[in-house]
This record gives sequence, structure tokens and C-alpha cells, in this order.
Amino acid sequence: MRILGYTAARILVLGVSLLVLYLLGARGILLIALAFVISAILSYILLYGQRERLAGALNRRIEKATSKAANKAAEFKERLEDGTSAEDVDEPDAQAQPAEQDQPAPRG
Repeated sequence: MRILGYTAARILVLGVSLLVLYLLGARGILLIALAFVISAILSYILLYGQRERLAGALNRRIEKATSKAANKAAEFKERLEDGTSAEDVDEPDAQAQPAEQDQPAPRG
């Protein structure tokens, strides 16, 4: 919801800038260019607190998502290591069979 509020405030500042410049006589591309420049400056100054709150909320959300991803990655790595260590266990029967299979068949 903070994103919508901030975006609405930015659009409102742009609209007010357009209206004021139009009433002052600016027309065409000059009107649009000046409105964007002026609204950017005014938004930077007037919406500072709202922008900081929005940035903080987004940072918390990103940290939460990355911590979840890191936890899942660590869990996956642990399961993978458990699986590979289980495969590395030496079984006497398993070693004897491949050695017998490597011998060539007798000709005769």
C-alpha cells in the first residue's frame, strides 16, 4: 500500500505542476518537459519522508525473502551432503563385484 500512496503522490505533484505551468502560459513539449523537471524536484523535496519509509519497507521485505532463500539453500546443501556421504560409505560386497566384472571373459 505504501507504493500506491507514494506513486499517487508523485502523480499528484506532476498534475499540479502541469496545471500551474499551463496557467502560466507554457504549452506543448515545453509544458511537459518543465512539468516533469519541476515535479521531480518537488517530489524529491516534499516526499522525502514517504520515500524513506517506502525504502525501509522494501528493504525489510527483500531481507526477509533473501533470508528465506538462504535458509532453503543451506537446507538443500545439508541434504545434498548427507546424500553424498551416504554414497561414500564403503560396502565390501559393492567393491568386490566391479572387480570381478572388469576381468575379461575366458575364450575358448
